[in-house]
Amino acid sequence: MPTAIESFPVAAVRRRYSSLQQEFAFLDAPGGSQVPDEVGTAIAEALREAAANLGAGYASSRRAGAILERAEQGAAALLGGTPEEITFGPNMTTLNFALSRTAARAMQPGDEILTTALDHDAGVAPWLALAEDRGLVVKHVGIRPDTTLDLDDLERKLSPRTRVVAFAWASNAIGTVTDAARVCELAHAAGALAWVDAVHYAAHEPIDVRAIGADVLLCSPYKFFGPHLGVAFVASEVSSTWRPYKARPTPDRPLGRRLATGTFPFEALAGFNATCDYLQSIGGFEAIVPYERALGQRFLDGLPDHVTLYGLPTMEGRVPTFLVTAAGLDGTELAAHLVESGLGVWAGDTWYALDLYQRLGYAGTAVRIGFVHYNTADEVDRALSALASATRGG
Repeated sequence: MPTAIESFPVAAVRRRYSSLQQEFAFLDAPGGSQVPDEVGTAIAEALREAAANLGAGYASSRRAGAILERAEQGAAALLGGTPEEITFGPNMTTLNFALSRTAARAMQPGDEILTTALDHDAGVAPWLALAEDRGLVVKHVGIRPDTTLDLDDLERKLSPRTRVVAFAWASNAIGTVTDAARVCELAHAAGALAWVDAVHYAAHEPIDVRAIGADVLLCSPYKFFGPHLGVAFVASEVSSTWRPYKARPTPDRPLGRRLATGTFPFEALAGFNATCDYLQSIGGFEAIVPYERALGQRFLDGLPDHVTLYGLPTMEGRVPTFLVTAAGLDGTELAAHLVESGLGVWAGDTWYALDLYQRLGYAGTAVRIGFVHYNTADEVDRALSALASATRGG
């Protein structure tokens, strides 16, 4: 019986990416994935044929409307919600700032927001800014020594004043996955909203907002083979109670569109539609997950002794995103060595996970290596070989 690596048609997948037709290996998908050619084609076609706004009677306006409707349907299918529970923005961070401010209109001084030590700052900074402006209180939930979320600490910090529990489903820095269903359950038991940053998770695993009980969930297609765009699910029973910041003539139905702060980026939405088609055409996450997990385990099994891994040492409870340092080398030196070996990675300090950075304990910078379904077993082996030779003077 073929293994997960042998059975996945990675060669056929890679032929759909012009950017992958070279020896250079892109191992930097945690910072933004490569994009199949059909996504770029869809964006260009929208700019040529749907350069109009909604509501006009002519063809290009109707095409723009069809693009938006299809994007709402595609996002609903991808996330497990309904089309009216979907809204879009230029990116996740901008969308999160807008939605958090809408939610906070009903909050009072002293109300509490919980974030976690695994979060990207796009999931923390909006609440910190609100706390400063509105007299709210932000508390940070810690992690266990193995880097998993400390659910006991979460339970201790929940209170009758908790209004939102905001958390990252997967760490963008070290790949650790959080038990989203349990966090949502605890949030609801305290009467709080469960607010999920799925930006990193969405590239690697299927999402069902109903199954985990999310009230708000955000992601970004640029992490899963699409254009820069913010996509959010907001449960209808939540958004129907909000007073969104919006232009006054904007209609109140469907619910998701009333949360938008301006004209929709129709060309990016067309690219998103092509991304959804692409994912479906390769078998979706049912095909992607076992292949990526096999690549990740291959990497973990081959790590040299002088390389330190931050995060979980197996693929259990993580996605294939790895943060490493090498003895005797600064992260920037290690990254330069890997780039010279034809591997696309870079070094960073916080990776925008400011609380996590303080807890991991490495000095200076570390290198992040991430695998997605267009990467190959050979690229994993090349990364391991380059790490093995990454020594002072090596």
